Amino acid sequence: MDAALEQPVLVLNRLWQAINIVAARRAFGLLSRGQAQVVLQQEDDYRTFSMLDWIDFSASNPPVAPQEAVRTPHRVILLPKVILLTVFDQLPCKELKLTRSNVFERDKDTCQYCSRILPREQLNLDHVIPRDQGGRTTWENIVCSCIKCNTRKANRLPHEAGMRLIRRPVRPKWRPVIALALGGRRTEQWRDFLDVAYWNVELEE
Repeated sequence: MDAALEQPVLVLNRLWQAINIVAARRAFGLLSRGQAQVVLQQEDDYRTFSMLDWIDFSASNPPVAPQEAVRTPHRVILLPKVILLTVFDQLPCKELKLTRSNVFERDKDTCQYCSRILPREQLNLDHVIPRDQGGRTTWENIVCSCIKCNTRKANRLPHEAGMRLIRRPVRPKWRPVIALALGGRRTEQWRDFLDVAYWNVELEE
């Protein structure tokens, strides 16, 4: 049951624009408080369900696979794939957020000093111009680096540490951040909603 409640659910605002991805556990919380409805595509149209309506729908439409539902002592409830917020009008942002995940994606999980491709837990972010020398947290001053190179460079400019960047960091062109964050893993039910989506928390100065 716990694993099922961690399944991703796409969140839409009241304009039917994708704004976030949450775990099914969080989605059920929003549904139970009346702050969201389940969205389900039926033929060429979309239908919405309140929490009680979704429970009734689940009773008459048993899941095809066990991981598609949550089981309680009294009922089986289908996992929603998409929910529509009923209380928030947050708009999607078309600017690609400067986040750790998105920097790693831009740099393809490659240390920008030694060219090694590493798992993300072995990577770090480096300010090319150190912050104590006035370097800012911007796309043009942040690169992916391995821990060894990051330690070697310390609070110095690359040339001061005898190091060179393999490419100059630039702001990437915008593309849907949810799609970027998922690495291409998405459900068919999300396809129509992902073009104006964002995900992740922006890095702060």
